[in-house]
Amino acid sequence: MNFQQLRILREAVQRHFNLTEVANALYTSQSGVSKHILDLEQELGVDLFVRKGKRLTGLTEPGREVVALAERMLVDARNIKQLAEQFTHRDEGRLTVATTHTQARYALPQVVRRFKAAFPKVHLVLLQGSPTEIGERLRAGEADIGIATEQVDAGPGPHPFVDFPFYDWHHAVVVPEDHPLADGRPLSLEALADHPLITYHEGFTGRGRIDATFAAAGLVPDVVMSALDADVIKTYVEVGLGVGIVASMAVDPARDLGLRRIDAAHLFERNTTHISVHRGRYLRGYAYRFLEECSPALTPAVVRAALEAG
Repeated sequence: MNFQQLRILREAVQRHFNLTEVANALYTSQSGVSKHILDLEQELGVDLFVRKGKRLTGLTEPGREVVALAERMLVDARNIKQLAEQFTHRDEGRLTVATTHTQARYALPQVVRRFKAAFPKVHLVLLQGSPTEIGERLRAGEADIGIATEQVDAGPGPHPFVDFPFYDWHHAVVVPEDHPLADGRPLSLEALADHPLITYHEGFTGRGRIDATFAAAGLVPDVVMSALDADVIKTYVEVGLGVGIVASMAVDPARDLGLRRIDAAHLFERNTTHISVHRGRYLRGYAYRFLEECSPALTPAVVRAALEAG
């Protein structure tokens, strides 16, 4: 058994058993991937994969157990390297944060500014993606920290992440300054439903709460367009395509000239953005500092206690 075989097992699950994609991800050949799998199965004496002809279609029961152990072994191997680097280069290294566009654009700039001032030699990487992609990167060890409003996808099996609250926020409505909804009267769901709407794509930035609010009121909104980030939504509101529903912090009156932000906190439920960390991940000292810059309540002692309890 070797680490390459363990990496292949992990990638096979993440790539939905497509061995061509596994080979591309690990910079090897498909035939080499197949041989590693067969060698490992022969060594262990059990089939790890369900097969249909030559295709892999899933994991057997022992396969699921082995993959879970393999993921932990790969995490521990990375942790050993991180631990050594912590003592040899305390203020140098790389910190990878996987997050959505909204968080990267509106919630994190000041956090990043303060963090970089404290750790100028740390290379900070922001990977933007969906909550599902954030979960995949955390599980694969490609990210140290995940940040999203929606539940980060933990994949099959026990939840491997510890989730911490980052901050609370509400949705707001954005319209051109001369729009009928900008007349100063209190906004209602019924009034919103009378207009074409532009908001976030399903699975992003609280879209589920928006849909649930209209459904609970017995209303069927006309969502004419959805997008992954607020900047695109605001652009199409500007050209008159519809009324926007965005995260309130995504509208800046000083920057978004020609647009009017209308408070909608009385219409839509509060959202909470969370920070996720893999339970088995070893965090460098500067990673704890990044978490504390996000929220002063996330002291190293609090985070360590939560990870150890997990």
